[in-house]
Parts: sequence; structure tokens; C-alpha cells
Amino acid sequence: MTIIDKYILKRYLLTFFVMLLLFIPIGIMIDVSEKVDKMIEKEAPFKEIAIYYLDFTFYFANFLFPIFLFLSVIWFTSKLANNTEIVAILSSGVSFSRFLRPYLIGATIVAIITFFMGMFIVPEASKGYNEFRFKYLKKKQDRTTTNLFNQLNDNDYIYVSSFNPGTKIGRNFSLEHFENNELKYKISANNIRWIEKDSIYRLSGYAMRYIGETDDVLITENRKDTLFTFNLDDLTPVSYIAETKNLFELNEFIEKERKKGSSNVKTYLLVKYRRWSLMVSAFILTIIAVAVSSMKRRGGMGINLAFGILIAFVFIFFDKVFGTLAERSGFSALWAVALPNIIFGALAIYLLRNAKR
Repeated sequence: MTIIDKYILKRYLLTFFVMLLLFIPIGIMIDVSEKVDKMIEKEAPFKEIAIYYLDFTFYFANFLFPIFLFLSVIWFTSKLANNTEIVAILSSGVSFSRFLRPYLIGATIVAIITFFMGMFIVPEASKGYNEFRFKYLKKKQDRTTTNLFNQLNDNDYIYVSSFNPGTKIGRNFSLEHFENNELKYKISANNIRWIEKDSIYRLSGYAMRYIGETDDVLITENRKDTLFTFNLDDLTPVSYIAETKNLFELNEFIEKERKKGSSNVKTYLLVKYRRWSLMVSAFILTIIAVAVSSMKRRGGMGINLAFGILIAFVFIFFDKVFGTLAERSGFSALWAVALPNIIFGALAIYLLRNAKR
């Protein structure tokens, strides 16, 4: 690695982390100004607020990662161009592709950091961040609690008309067991409650009907304590559940939900694929930023930054649009995440070719 490579790489990483350190406190101050009244009204403890903003720091940095990276590269590359440093480098016989090498090394370092943060640190931060929001700041619940249906495995299906996550009580419970597409028995109860002390389920108004070829057998009890293989909380996971899972937990969770026939599998897959796509985005956005800002322009750095902000927000807009399409329609979750990178990858190649000229 030459002195110029080290110089550019140092500026790349330093500017990126300085950008994070500058904008995260601003984000925290804006968030505090918007939510301080609700925190006071709900009497949120200071310790929980402090932990919330620690989690907010990682959540916010991960969410706006494309903007921070893009603007930081445009910022310091524009300064190099305005100081005619890039002209001097290229005039010395260094090709544009060779000039790009330290940028790609920097993008690799950032991608590795993003991988470990996105897969292991941000999920834990997301859990604390969202739990605080729904506890103190949001009026609506963090999960659906009515008309809940779930497939446990190939043979068993459960249903409750309503579920209270706080008391662990479900109303109008039923469990149906099928074999070869034929109903073999059905368990029903007015309500089902999880008794944590004894690690059992308590059913009130219990009835079990065995379906026979000629007649049925009905067994009823006012109250019955029993065991089931499912967890009532699994009936209605919180809306942000996938964001709180690390790399290994998320893969297991998605596979489990797919076997159960969950309707939210696409949402969970979007979370998974987006984590991987961030690493690819680091390279694409770096190339676009260098191609845009490596030439000295009449408008100076301001023109480059304005273009950079536009591109970054269009990138996020595309990501949200395709993500919504995947959640609301039959559009593939993988394609929803890949298309913004493909589109901007093509843009990166086009801009890079023009920059080489």
C-alpha cells in the first residue's frame, strides 16, 4: 500500500466516523425534543431513557448508514478535487481504477464492521429501542391480539379470539388435530392461561371431542391443567421480532415460521436480506460517490453534496417501495432487496466509465 493509498484510506474512514459522531447527537437531540413530553407524562425512569438512547445510537446509525457513507465519501473526495490533488495523482500516471483501490479497501472495512454490527449488535439494540417505544411513546400495541390463528406443525392448528400478552390469557381457544386431511380430535376452552409458576396451561370450560367414523366422543371438564408444545407468545410475535434476532437466531426463526405457515415470513426475509445487502451497498455507494465527486466542478462541493443527498434518499426510497411491494403482494423478498442494488450498481458502472474519461 503506497503513501497515497494510506492517505485516502485514512481520510475515507476518518470522515465516515466523524460524520457518524456529528449526526448521531443531532438525531438524539431531535428525538428528545419530540418525545420528552411523552416520557414525562409516562414517568419513564432515567435509567431506561439512558439505555433507550444508547440503543437509539446503534439503531439510528444502522438505519442511515447509506446516507452517512455516501456523504462522507463525497465530502472528502470533493475536497481532494477542489485542491487539485486528484488531478496531480492521475497526472502522475496512476489510472482511475488504481486510484479507486483505497476506496474499495475502505468500503471492505466498513462492510465488515457493518456485518458484525447488523448481525449481532443492532438486533439487541433494536429490541431495547422498540420495547421502550411501545412501552412509553406509542399508543398502539406492538402486536396483533385478536383473531389469532397459527399452524403448529403439519397436523395441529390453534386459534384464539383474543390474547392478552400481559396476563398470558387467551379467549375462545381451540386446537384441531388432523391426520391425512381428516379431523381426528378438537380441544376447545373458554380461555387458556399460562401458569408460569407450575409451567402448565390452565383451560377453563375445557372440552375435547374425538371424531369417530360413526359417532364422536366428548369429554368435558370445568378446569383442566395440561401441557402443550407451543408457547402462547408465539401466537402473536411483536411486529419487530425479526429485527431483534441475530444472524443465527433469525435463520432458525424464519425456518420455524415457514413450517408454521406464518403470513409474515416475507417481512422476516426482508430483514434478513437487508442485513446482507448493506455490505454490497457500501461498495456501490462508494463507487458512485467517487465517480460523482472526483471532478472539480464550477459549483464546488455544494453541487456534489446536493447530488449525493438526492441519490442517497432515492436509494432509501427505492428500498422502501420494493420492500412494501414484497410485504403486500407476491413480489419476491429477495428481489425487493436486490433491485435497488442492481439499479444503483448499473448507475455506478455508468458514472465510473464517464469519470474515467
